[in-house]
Amino acid sequence: MPQSHERHSSTGFLVRVALLAAVIAVMAFTPLGYFRTGFLSITLLPIPVVIGAIVLGPTAGAILGAVFGVTSVIQCFGLESFGTTLMGINPVGTLITCMIPRILMGFLSGVLFLLLRRLFGSRFGVFAAACLAGPLLNTLLFMTSLCVFFYHTDFIQGLASGKNVLAFCVAFVGINGVIETAACCLLGAAVSKALCPFSRPAEGQGFGNLLCGCIGPLPVFPPRQGIRFSRQEKTAAASAAVFLPEHL
Repeated sequence: MPQSHERHSSTGFLVRVALLAAVIAVMAFTPLGYFRTGFLSITLLPIPVVIGAIVLGPTAGAILGAVFGVTSVIQCFGLESFGTTLMGINPVGTLITCMIPRILMGFLSGVLFLLLRRLFGSRFGVFAAACLAGPLLNTLLFMTSLCVFFYHTDFIQGLASGKNVLAFCVAFVGINGVIETAACCLLGAAVSKALCPFSRPAEGQGFGNLLCGCIGPLPVFPPRQGIRFSRQEKTAAASAAVFLPEHL
């Protein structure tokens, strides 16, 4: 029975991830996911990534972020002018810029949600904060990678028009980043709050068990009998109790 339950849980997880991956694919290649604004575009693809990270966990967030990254790479083969230009300049740098920020965005958004939920419960603000972090992380990591691989190129220097790195990043993100962040925060928080099965965690489904599903089981040590703890040990134990699972 435990093995059967585990197989059903794994199957359900894969099905949910596949459904959200399909949503990302549909949005990526239709006007639902991108709003073209001349040379640049506004994307809403962080929304399903962050929803998956909240509802299914950081691992799912990383997988969905990778799907987002793959669609971005495909856009660089003639479907989007900016990405196509970058691919022609530095293919390896373009692949890293498209993939790594999106994977980290999904994973870190899921981890942040677990930490905030453990500290503050299932308030709407917790969902909104995790959804706000998604596009912010995506923008920060994307711009960092873009500047590392392409800032010195004639193409980006032409766009920068003599601005320093910080001024270029602010001008490049502009109103597009504000719209992406606001849309992801509001829509993502509303949908994930409605879908998230952790709003009323069942017995044995505390934060620790959810986090252990991503980083592996935490070790369990037998209690020490008849031993007095120092003040430093008591302080360390009190600090660690915030992050330890409720049910081991």
